[in-house]
Amino acid sequence: MGNRPDPPLDVPEYTSTALRAPRQPFVRLPSFDDASAPVFGRDRVGESDNDLTAGGPLGERIVVSGRVVDSRGRPVRNTLVEVWQANAAGRYAHSSDNHDAPLDANFSGFGRCITDDEGAYRFVTIKPGAYPWQNHRNAWRPAHIHFSLFGTTLSERLVTQMYFPGDPLHRHDPILNAVRSGARDALVASFDLDTTVPEWALGYRWDIHL
Repeated sequence: MGNRPDPPLDVPEYTSTALRAPRQPFVRLPSFDDASAPVFGRDRVGESDNDLTAGGPLGERIVVSGRVVDSRGRPVRNTLVEVWQANAAGRYAHSSDNHDAPLDANFSGFGRCITDDEGAYRFVTIKPGAYPWQNHRNAWRPAHIHFSLFGTTLSERLVTQMYFPGDPLHRHDPILNAVRSGARDALVASFDLDTTVPEWALGYRWDIHL
């Protein structure tokens, strides 16, 4: 993000990078500039698509909001922001997740919205739980929310993760620690009393700097 250095492609502590990291030089693909807008999917983004709690899931309700800005601090308007996450017990509503934790029939774990003229986004969700991931002995992922952002063309997409402040699992997480130390703090949200809704939900702010 911004002018921060990119993380290394292969991180030995994050064992699956051994299979994912490229072994050959990059090849420049043909331009996709003729695709003048991101693909939003089959259905239009609805006004309530940013509320992951509509079904009444179990867990601590939270509000996650912030702005998407470019490297010059200018708002990135009308871009699609998607999130997905585990439930409060640390399990994804996906067939490939075999973690021995309960599913929540009232929580899909997926939401989306479009940034406004100020580049702002907002989600209402529940705080995800930690979960084991078998990367190393007694390995647990800290609480996090996955984010996907689409740019102005089909080839422009950023996938990243947002973490929560004060989590003791941060120092043990090879994925977070694969990011260079100067940029690591940018992946951790901050508690935000201004967006906390009294007697309803705690607020977290996370600005995304492209």
